[in-house]
Amino acid sequence: MFADLLTTDNATAFRALPGPQRTAMMKRFVLLEEAGRPLLSTGSSGHTVVRCESPGISTEMRFGETRVRENLAFVPMEIPIPGEDPRTITFGLVREGGNWKLLSLGLMLLDVPAMAKQWEQSDLAAREDNAIADLRAVAAALETYRRAYGKLPDSLEALGPGQPGGVSPEAAGLVDAELAAGSKDGYAIRYTITPSTEHLPQDEANKAETFSLAASPTEYGKTSRRSFFLDSSGVIRGRDKEGGVATVTDPRIGPE
Repeated sequence: MFADLLTTDNATAFRALPGPQRTAMMKRFVLLEEAGRPLLSTGSSGHTVVRCESPGISTEMRFGETRVRENLAFVPMEIPIPGEDPRTITFGLVREGGNWKLLSLGLMLLDVPAMAKQWEQSDLAAREDNAIADLRAVAAALETYRRAYGKLPDSLEALGPGQPGGVSPEAAGLVDAELAAGSKDGYAIRYTITPSTEHLPQDEANKAETFSLAASPTEYGKTSRRSFFLDSSGVIRGRDKEGGVATVTDPRIGPE
């Protein structure tokens, strides 16, 4: 296992990473986007060559002469790139418990605990960006539904995928099934209709209705932190509400 090649702290942190993050880290090492078949051989210089073959592409790593300095070792590696000069980096190793463990890759010191925190923050930010995009997609679908059927739908479910016979007010085919169910990208989406306060004919009253959407983390602190709010004005608002529901009184997000 890859963790067996890491120092104790890094190995513990690596094993604690979610599966997708472990996979992402391994992709950085082998420079492949999908699983491949490893092949070991010896080059003309007598040093190890590691080749990894996947259905779409293969990569090759040619190791050079190891340089040892007390409890540290450095192994140069060359990666051939078709049509370009080879990429050269160096693996750093440290002796721990009588065995050599990975210390660095090129200029990057392997600090998996710190990397895990960075990836967690990056994942949280990405989910929050997705939540904002999801709210905008639902808002656009609501306005499209209103133009098509003369009123807002009673629930988000009506925006979902159409039936085999075609779209209808009950299944308008405007958003995917997850958004229609009100749960996507680690967020739960609440939909509210506010009737017009004016005394208007029914058709005009339907057109004058406004809506609001609120997206809250399904697992606060794990899937995301900030909650968001969007209404018919098109303004996104939100902040960290510790998993609570964002409202129109929360700070505006994005350009004024």
